[in-house]
Amino acid sequence: MSFERPRIIRPPHEADNYFLPLTAGCSSSQCGFCNYYYGRRLQVRDLEEILAEIDALALFLDQGTVTPGMPETVYAIASQWNRKRLFLQDGDALVYPYSKLVRVLERINEKLPGLERISSFSTTQDLLKRSVDELKALRDLKLELIYLGVESGDDEILEYVSKGVTGRQTVEAGRKVKEAGIELATTVILGLGGQDKSEQHVLGTAKVLSDMDPDSCEALTLTIMPNVPLFEDQQAGRFRDITPMQSLAELRLMIEASNFSNCLFRSEHESNYLTVHGYLPREKERLLGELDYVLSRQDPALLRPEHLRGL
Repeated sequence: MSFERPRIIRPPHEADNYFLPLTAGCSSSQCGFCNYYYGRRLQVRDLEEILAEIDALALFLDQGTVTPGMPETVYAIASQWNRKRLFLQDGDALVYPYSKLVRVLERINEKLPGLERISSFSTTQDLLKRSVDELKALRDLKLELIYLGVESGDDEILEYVSKGVTGRQTVEAGRKVKEAGIELATTVILGLGGQDKSEQHVLGTAKVLSDMDPDSCEALTLTIMPNVPLFEDQQAGRFRDITPMQSLAELRLMIEASNFSNCLFRSEHESNYLTVHGYLPREKERLLGELDYVLSRQDPALLRPEHLRGL
């Protein structure tokens, strides 16, 4: 079966990157909330195909030459690229075999020497397989930012959504990234505990985030789509969604209960009902004040409308 180039699923702040697929899908394809990757078989791209794309990209950038047989997507992205940053696809590119990953990064550095930074998603499982020295070697090849999906820090909720890891394992993985000198960006999902386990979810997540001490954290709000187990539980009444105002209350409690040395905390993803953005701990009081203002008024007009929310 030939490799199928994946859709571009990226963090909000990686829009200007070149997107280089190493895999399609995610090695952890059983998360009960994830309509992107749930039940989808992971594809691992052939190394020579990746190296050929890097070579073709460099040739196009240097001389404007189009390589026959190369996907049109390569040139569509490259023609708008600022040549500064590159993102390795897909859901967890660090699952790519380590020795081959090193060769990919070496080729990128050889052919695109002006590149400032390479970034990637990763899972906790992928990071636990790598030593700190291995991660340092990747950092030296410009892999300087890793996005890690924490989602929840509560083990009961992690098991319920089939995340496949515990909160302590996620802390261990995150600490490895930081010890290697790689920037650690995390994501959490408001509402993942539903109404019944809302506080449990938030406090467990705040504990894991505090123990990990990431460089940044992006809060998303749960949006349940069909064809995942959580949707079936929702339809059967076994899972009760939080309300928009309850999502803000969760966001407030998470900010209040977390202890960081210096973390950019934000809720800028389109799934959220309200955007906040600030550094913790120094801007904690301001962020809490912004949330208190909206929570005290309970006015839906202050929130992002449902039709403007996205995944």
